[in-house]
Order: sequence, then structure tokens, then C-alpha cells
Amino acid sequence: MVDIHSIIATHKNREDDEAPSTLEQGLNPTHSEIPDIFFDQVLVDFKLSRTEVLVLMYLYRRVWCRPNLYKKHGISQLLSLTDMVNQLDMKIEEIHQSVRKLENFGFVATIRVGQYFVRRFFTKELDEFYVQNYDDFEV
Repeated sequence: MVDIHSIIATHKNREDDEAPSTLEQGLNPTHSEIPDIFFDQVLVDFKLSRTEVLVLMYLYRRVWCRPNLYKKHGISQLLSLTDMVNQLDMKIEEIHQSVRKLENFGFVATIRVGQYFVRRFFTKELDEFYVQNYDDFEV
């Protein structure tokens, strides 16, 4: 006697044969891990503008979510600010202004042009609470 589950398992849909899925075409979505504390506390306690959130998330992803030789120090190397300008579709003045405001909050620090320190948990207090250290690098 034939099991109905084995018949269904071998059945192919015609649509599946005709068009490859987006995953088969190489359009795999990427993911970045952002701590929940950003959504639960940082966005509530700090009144960040849209551009400040974009710049912070761009820098955060460069340091903590992408391959980065300087991750243990919380530092990201940007080869060109024009890459950030193009990717965020913003003017360089807006980016500089946003970075200054993020520095005032203590989320990031400019080490030198094109090199940024980004806190893992956004503020010094949250870093201390979650026992985050930066291998003797601290701003």
C-alpha cells in the first residue's frame, strides 16, 4: 500500500520548475545583530534624528557586524567617507554633524579621520553593566 505522504513528498509544482527562487539566484538577505538595548533604551532615552540613527547603525555594523580586524578594540577603519556618503545618500556635512552629535552622546569617537571607535552597548554605563572592555582601548 502506498503512503500518501511519500506521494506528496515526490510531487513537484510546475511553478518551481519554471522560475528559480530568489535564494537560488544568489539574492540571499543578510542580517546584522543589533543588541535589543538599542531599541529598548537608546532610542527611548536619546532623541536621535533619522540621520544620526543611520550614521550610528552604519558605523556600528562596520565595527560589530562585519569582518573587522579591530573588532576587539571597537574600532572601524573607513577607507573613504565617500563610500558612507554614497551608501547613506547623504551630504558629507550631514554625516559630520551627525558624528559630532553621536560623539556628544558618547556612542562613538573619532580616533582620526576615517577611524571610529564605536561602543558595543552604545554608552559607557551600558558597556560597564554588560562587562564590555576594549583591550585597554577606551575613549
